Amino acid sequence: MSDAAAPKVPPTRDESDDAFLGGRLQILQPATGYRAGIDGVLLAATVEREAGLQVLDLGSGVGVVGLCVAHRLPDARITMVERDGQLAVLARRNVERNGLAARVRVVEADILRPLGEVPELAAAAESFDQVLANPPFHVEGRGIAASDPVKAGANAMPAGALDRWVRFMATTARPGGRITLIHRAEALAEVLSALAGRFGGTVAVPLHPREGEPALRVLVRAVKGSRAPLELRPGLILHNADGGFRPRIAAALRDGAALSLRSRSTGTGEGA
Repeated sequence: MSDAAAPKVPPTRDESDDAFLGGRLQILQPATGYRAGIDGVLLAATVEREAGLQVLDLGSGVGVVGLCVAHRLPDARITMVERDGQLAVLARRNVERNGLAARVRVVEADILRPLGEVPELAAAAESFDQVLANPPFHVEGRGIAASDPVKAGANAMPAGALDRWVRFMATTARPGGRITLIHRAEALAEVLSALAGRFGGTVAVPLHPREGEPALRVLVRAVKGSRAPLELRPGLILHNADGGFRPRIAAALRDGAALSLRSRSTGTGEGA
């Protein structure tokens, strides 16, 4: 069950108060700059129900992914990690105002540092059942950086940092634990390279804006220590021709329905 939600203090003029999961969650965000969208909600929808579930949400921003998981799975406990102090403050406020402080905590830390240098997480090595990440999509120095420093940090990271994100996921996931991330479709090769030698049983699902259009995003699930082969699934199409969301996607975005990425070769996503 949720804690009693904190009173809904109105957002400041630099913040917006946005509804997620059909209004079931109210999320404060910066009014300009970094803004959470549907990527995080779809990522959260991939988390599978299990007893005593411990979830780690890396690069949590204002907390959309972790809070969506907490709302959908009332027995799950979530740790959210965010390096930007402004976003971490908003994440803590969002935890409180949505009545989820009993099961959700926010850690302000940089996951590009070794786990042993993050005191709040050092004791959590190899302990999480599922680790989630919506990492920055761009590489610093390539293209035009956002003028807002928070948005720039959320959108870009140093060259080679994706491998370090995956390494951090490997050090925090339990043996046989699952990791899931969402990234640009064109980054799939880089994602698979980062997973190699650490994870297997990988399932990749492209996300297409509309039927017949190239995928812009890809959801990738993998199992720590697995040797099962890669499964490249048929893509999910987000929108109908009229622009509305397809029923399966709408159910995930508005009702918190699950999007299963279970491995078809093993039936569980935990191939040996």
